[in-house]
Amino acid sequence: MQPAPVAAGMQRHSMRVAEREPERLARRMPRMRRDIPRRRLNEHEAPPANTIAFRAMPYRRRTAVAEPLARRVAFKSTRRGNGVASRARAAAGSPERLARRVRTQPPCQARRATGARSDVKTARQSGIRSGVDNLLYYGDNLDVLRRYVADESVDVVYADPPFKSDQNYNVLFKERDGQRAASQIRAFEDTWTWDQEDEAVYAQLVTQGGRIADALEAFRKFVGPCDMLSYLVMMAPRLIECRRVLKKTGSMYLHCDLAACHYLKMLMDAVFGPENFRNQITWKRTFAHGNVSRNYGSISDILLFYSKGDAFTWNQPFKVLSEAETERKYPHTDPNGRRWQSVTLRNPGQRPNLHYPYTASNGVTYQPHPNGWSCNLERMQKYDQEGRLHFPAKPGGALRLKMYADESPGERLQNIWDDIPPIGAQAAERLGYPTQKPEALLERIIRASSAEGDMVLDPFCGCGTAVVVAQKLKRQWIGIDITHLAITLMKERLKDTFGESAAFKVVGEPVSLPDAAALAASDPYQFQWWSLGLVGARPVEGKKGADKGIDGKIVFQGESVGKFESVIISVKAGGVTVSQLRDLCHVVDREKASIGVFISMQDTTEPMRMEAVTAGFYESQAWGKQYPKIQLLTVADLLAGKQIDMPPIRQVNATFKKAPKAEAVQGEEQRLGL
Repeated sequence: MQPAPVAAGMQRHSMRVAEREPERLARRMPRMRRDIPRRRLNEHEAPPANTIAFRAMPYRRRTAVAEPLARRVAFKSTRRGNGVASRARAAAGSPERLARRVRTQPPCQARRATGARSDVKTARQSGIRSGVDNLLYYGDNLDVLRRYVADESVDVVYADPPFKSDQNYNVLFKERDGQRAASQIRAFEDTWTWDQEDEAVYAQLVTQGGRIADALEAFRKFVGPCDMLSYLVMMAPRLIECRRVLKKTGSMYLHCDLAACHYLKMLMDAVFGPENFRNQITWKRTFAHGNVSRNYGSISDILLFYSKGDAFTWNQPFKVLSEAETERKYPHTDPNGRRWQSVTLRNPGQRPNLHYPYTASNGVTYQPHPNGWSCNLERMQKYDQEGRLHFPAKPGGALRLKMYADESPGERLQNIWDDIPPIGAQAAERLGYPTQKPEALLERIIRASSAEGDMVLDPFCGCGTAVVVAQKLKRQWIGIDITHLAITLMKERLKDTFGESAAFKVVGEPVSLPDAAALAASDPYQFQWWSLGLVGARPVEGKKGADKGIDGKIVFQGESVGKFESVIISVKAGGVTVSQLRDLCHVVDREKASIGVFISMQDTTEPMRMEAVTAGFYESQAWGKQYPKIQLLTVADLLAGKQIDMPPIRQVNATFKKAPKAEAVQGEEQRLGL
């Protein structure tokens, strides 16, 4: 490494050269990328803050600044929602090797070690995604999109990323007895801070040039290296990948709020092109707020609607009118009670071939507008025979047409959606996920922009509303999320809603002991969530180190109606000792739990097994059986199918509120009543 004064001198020299000979440098930069030895910077050394000066540097110097940092970034951490590198989690290859190297290798090198770059080539060139139509991926959505999703293979993308709202979201759990659990589990942190990693990714995007680079440079000049720029730098490469995977007939809906929608609109223009912007939809997501002070209540979200080109799929949606709206729009009534409105028969354009006098059944001859009638003579006579012509009160008035309410599919949908209410606190659809969207919202989007059999992608899957609706509407789907908590929720939701009829494959979750070891080594907290999902337990606490010895919990029906018993679970990703098991025993006694379960990555010791045996049994009078008070389970046991020995699973509460079963869905040819 060069000393700091030498590095500073190199930078000043480069800037002076750039000022004197900018054209020579511009010609020289594309030729400089060959195998030239590059000075490697310290990982804590950031690129120059002055982006213009940075881009003016000779290519050798620019690469020396940006590449080592960019290679250390896949993206930030799980506090970025889906913005974390999957590292070993969704990678193919040797999990043992990944477990050893994931903490010491830059993400791009780790991907090379697992053959990820050949995966990218395969996905993009051959279009092979998997033998299963419906796929649920655990991992960083940027990595998954690049490695597994082929070019032009998706019909509609719905993206509901973490908003720039500066708040923490938590999943709330309810006990089976109706009481809210005292604890919460943090699903993700929607908090953004500009730091060195952002600087490296920003430099990588800007040096690629093009409209996206121009947009990011403009953002930086306007807002500076702040939290908002951090959010936009996270979104930019993911939007690029979403556009890549869209078919030429495909569309994308980006769900955002007022905090960042105007910045995201400009970024989407850069990615898709302003000419492919279709609409900005305002969805009234909640009811009026009574606590508004010196401002207007914020009760809406924004959906930015873009297409890949002009030939995008479009199935016109209609809004079903309420009874009051129908009476206002169709004010007239026939003797038989049918409501109708009077509409013009004037042609909107000049049509000389439709310019003819018409003698109606009432004996009056009506003259057309100078543009002509809107239909030919044969059609006009048919309208008259069916009694659909509205004769004016005066003979010189304009002949008009009756449009009946019962023949209309509704009102063509506009870009303000106030007819889809939020999910109520007691709604059967509500699962407890903080950013859960109504199924009606996703049904409207998917119906409008796809057909049966088309592919739907949700790269920020959350609780899986988009994939559930896609399944109901007979679409194929791909869902991606970065947390095992969300993946577990989606699996349970699909199972509860569709039973065995929903065929899908989960990619990226551990399926073998080496896979689990890699996850435990790279992210013990995700390992904990995954392990709890294997036994149908819910996580208990949100903050690491504040769990009071309880990682998970299961509540089941006790000996009498209204009485509930609990199973306390402790999960260990690393080494295990008998003292840890004794701690669990103390927690079981303190919480007055019926059963305690110790789940570990490593094998338990003989003293631990003796301690578990001496703990005794929980005796269920209702089931006439004894269950070990303290139970030891290894990950190997769970992968082999072994489960907690306890009262039947049908008595046990689910990790989340149970999703309702799917009802029959109307065909695509029927009215879109959303």
